[in-house]
Amino acid sequence: MLSFERTGCRSGGTGRRAGLRSQWSSSPWGFESPLRHQFLLPMEREDVERIVKEVMARLSRRASSQIASSAAWTFQGRLLTEEEVRSAAERGVREIALLPGTLVTPLARDALKELGISVVPYAPPEPERSSRPKSNPGPIAIGADHAGFALKETIKEALVKEGHTVRDFGTSSPEPVDYPDFALKVAQAVSSGACATGIVVDGAGFASAVVANKLPGIRAAVCWDLLTVRLAREHMDANVLAIGGKLIGPTLALEMVKLWLETPFAGGRHARRVSKISDVEGRYLRELPGQ
Repeated sequence: MLSFERTGCRSGGTGRRAGLRSQWSSSPWGFESPLRHQFLLPMEREDVERIVKEVMARLSRRASSQIASSAAWTFQGRLLTEEEVRSAAERGVREIALLPGTLVTPLARDALKELGISVVPYAPPEPERSSRPKSNPGPIAIGADHAGFALKETIKEALVKEGHTVRDFGTSSPEPVDYPDFALKVAQAVSSGACATGIVVDGAGFASAVVANKLPGIRAAVCWDLLTVRLAREHMDANVLAIGGKLIGPTLALEMVKLWLETPFAGGRHARRVSKISDVEGRYLRELPGQ
């Protein structure tokens, strides 16, 4: 049983810090525990090591398939590990671009320094200077409650400048309103085919997504970074983007919307799964009285 206490960690040195270092000196992860308070972990060391290794292996398999044979590589996983750094170096990668929120393990940092690989923030391509957008799926429905009003206005302005047709379903001010009213209008526009895709913005994104997903044919996805946007479009052909206006800044939000519009559905095995979503939906649809 692993335990860390505020007092009594004196083995292997003086003071609590040395005690923690002593207890973790044989850690296979190769770094000192960042714990700074009293903890009791109700798991054996072997269980902890096994779980961490399984998670690391899954992340590695997901990201390794995305490595390209070029001098620059945009890492699209959530955790950059030493194994991925060394694998990238073998493929000739000299620069790795990291998406916002990506974590880098201490061993990966050491490998980057050892192999001379530089790390830079991901920079999306500059938009084309043209009156016509690079990717225009058709009319875009957008709506927000009071918490998402400011971000909605920013997104709408950017879309119009890029040449998109935008249908704004409100709200029209930061005065308090109810999010179901506006999420419903956006979802109706997409479900009916009047708009090709939709964007809903509230405080966190979840509430409006729940409303939108009540309508047939709607696959609303709450996204918070570029990776979740790409996966939502590629894997589930999501047609309504839900964003948290209190969680996402305008710069990232605009990058997310741009990627949303430019990312096609991957099809293949994902088409079979999306079809099953539609089957489940159809199984529980009921005709309304009088219709």
